[in-house]
Amino acid sequence: MIKSVKAIINEKENQYSHLGSYGVIIRDNRILLIKKKGGPYDGKLDLPGGTINFGEKPSETVVRELAEEVGIKVTDFDLLSVDSVSFPWKYKNMNIDVHHICIFYEIKKYDGEIVNNMNITEKNNDSKGAQFYDIDKLSKNSLSRITILLLESIIERK
Repeated sequence: MIKSVKAIINEKENQYSHLGSYGVIIRDNRILLIKKKGGPYDGKLDLPGGTINFGEKPSETVVRELAEEVGIKVTDFDLLSVDSVSFPWKYKNMNIDVHHICIFYEIKKYDGEIVNNMNITEKNNDSKGAQFYDIDKLSKNSLSRITILLLESIIERK
């Protein structure tokens, strides 16, 4: 059962913390991103991944989420980094401070075809499909905060 965003916001302080696992696939200077539906990143390009379910290991989450949001079966991956970002979000008539904690996994191998157009379902509740995007042509305005965070950390390492 998916809780509404309002149910998981600390109403007293208007704070929303989110912990998730995300898959990073970069090939030939192109990155795999989903078209996001809902939440603080609605309408943005985002990394595939999401909430770690109760009792689920972060590594299990990334495998499950990429199957749900991208349509692929991850077969080989490594922990890439752990980071977080905070930002303001206007949700309905509330101003909310979001703290997004991210566990990033480098996806090395996968089976199946990436699904470009997906229907929103109970299982896939926020991905409208995935495709590769040329990193050099992406605009920060079109990206989720965690995607910006990841891309900036990759650039710093070079």
